[in-house]
Amino acid sequence: MTGTPHLTLAEVEALAVAAHAGQTDKAGRPYAEHLRAVAEGVRVRGGSPEQIAAAWLHDAVEDDALSEEWLAAAALPAQVKDMVLALTKRPGEELEDYTRRILAVPGALLVKEADLAHNADPARLAVLDPATRDRLTAKYARVRSLLGLAPRT
Repeated sequence: MTGTPHLTLAEVEALAVAAHAGQTDKAGRPYAEHLRAVAEGVRVRGGSPEQIAAAWLHDAVEDDALSEEWLAAAALPAQVKDMVLALTKRPGEELEDYTRRILAVPGALLVKEADLAHNADPARLAVLDPATRDRLTAKYARVRSLLGLAPRT
């Protein structure tokens, strides 16, 4: 993400954290912790600055923290916008359609892999009730399978 017209990674981070302010994850933790973990997961997996920016914003539209209109007008590379939209699960959307879209958009798979890794972290899942933990574990395994990612060990 070079060039003056685009937001810097620090600006994207600040925007994402502000957009999700007051939101918590299923375990009751500040949502920004999840965003930070996914962005770091992308970085350690060798992701590009564009993928790291998409990681910060990956849930923003899905969670109504930012609108699609905001994203369309944002000073971000088209690749970042494409990844964010690919990673945005639509209400009622079949998992197969969602995962096909992720696979079709360059760069999105790595971001989703980091997202799944954090979502399926045993320490995060351990604080959930058994029924929720089991449901989410099965869901994340199915998504990994549909994306062609190796099962978590």
